[in-house]
Amino acid sequence: MTPKGATLKGLPPSVMATVVMFLILIPAADSAIQINCSEPSQPALLEALAPIFNLSAIRPVMNLTTRTNVNISFIMYGILGVWWMNEFVRWDPKQCGSDKISLPRKKFWVPDIVINEFMDENTAPFVPYVYLYSDGRVHDASPIRVVSSCNLDIYTFPFDIQNCTMTFNSYIHLAKDIMIVLDRDAENITKLSKSWMTTMGEWELLDITTHHSDRDIEGNYIDELVFHVRVRRRATLYVVNLLIPSCFLITVDLFSFLLPPQTVDRSSFKMTLILGYTVFLLIMNDLLPITGNTIPLINVFFSLCLALMVTSLLETVLITNLLCGSANFSPVPRWVRVFVLEILGRLVCLPQKTKEKSMRPYAEATQQKADGPPEEKGPALEDKALQELRSLGRDLQAIRLQVQQQEGSQSSQEWIQVGFIIDRLLFGLYILFVSVSFVTIIIIWGNSYSP
Repeated sequence: MTPKGATLKGLPPSVMATVVMFLILIPAADSAIQINCSEPSQPALLEALAPIFNLSAIRPVMNLTTRTNVNISFIMYGILGVWWMNEFVRWDPKQCGSDKISLPRKKFWVPDIVINEFMDENTAPFVPYVYLYSDGRVHDASPIRVVSSCNLDIYTFPFDIQNCTMTFNSYIHLAKDIMIVLDRDAENITKLSKSWMTTMGEWELLDITTHHSDRDIEGNYIDELVFHVRVRRRATLYVVNLLIPSCFLITVDLFSFLLPPQTVDRSSFKMTLILGYTVFLLIMNDLLPITGNTIPLINVFFSLCLALMVTSLLETVLITNLLCGSANFSPVPRWVRVFVLEILGRLVCLPQKTKEKSMRPYAEATQQKADGPPEEKGPALEDKALQELRSLGRDLQAIRLQVQQQEGSQSSQEWIQVGFIIDRLLFGLYILFVSVSFVTIIIIWGNSYSP
């Protein structure tokens, strides 16, 4: 099927449905022309019908005010069968030797019943003959291939249900001349249509409903009979070829977060996945709908999957940069420390580590030296004091170097911690997206099969 204004190439195998319509035109009978045959043979009957053939250009009613009732029965995948009454002809089957005769259709008036949604030429074989019965009935049976237009709602593709219409009406005759009447109830039409079909390819027929209406054209009314054909797309092909492979690739990318970034080149792995996913979308692009009033939900799903893959690759690049060059970074800004290390850290279960005071051993050693055994008094006191001062200077210099190293190491650890928190946060968002997507697909698929 295609949207309105385009050729319908999606129904079984495209609602290029061959359609069965039984049209029965039954006017109110006045006085018919009685045909008398010279002998009970078809040549004699054909000769007696010659005057009737001259009346093929007019509607077969004795009174122009008589309205012709057209009974229509719509059956998918069948033959167009048209019945109508010709008031100009009657004969006695015993006298003429037959109750029906096959004659060229061009010798009779035929109703101009058309399908408004018809979009293409009828390519079915042409049948040049009709049957004329002794009571005035004319039976015209011929195959017809209908290619119609249909408005598509593809938001829930491939779990969509489409409602297409077939509108039958006379092209030129008004409602006062021809009235279209439903010959069978809609339930029986649906049952017969399903029994006639052996396969519908991509589509499954759900039901056929109908309603009657009069279309006003500049004060003149044309009688219409509208059939609504509800079909459901068979989603298995799209689930197997589109959704399952996409879910596999997104799941592999999800588990790539378990690779340690400090020992494995995670970015190369993710880049390979992105290239593979892009090639997959290009190959399967022909399965996606290219027209419609809205963007299909499956297109949004694929776009989000690709966006998450690209985001995870950028995040991996950030983590690698922090692991390799965090020692040269400036200290972590206060807002990053508060928002990422404290708030997001608790959210993803990676709280900030307590700072260890690495200067404590040096302070304790200096204190032990200061509280050592009592110094000797006398001439050696000044030499001892000088040595202690020199030792204290060396200890202070070592403490200073240790403080500088501690400050640099603490800044580097904070940047690395920021990277791990972002990695854990994106991993959680990935799990949430995949879970919501799976649940949504299952719900939409289930709803498409609900009554």
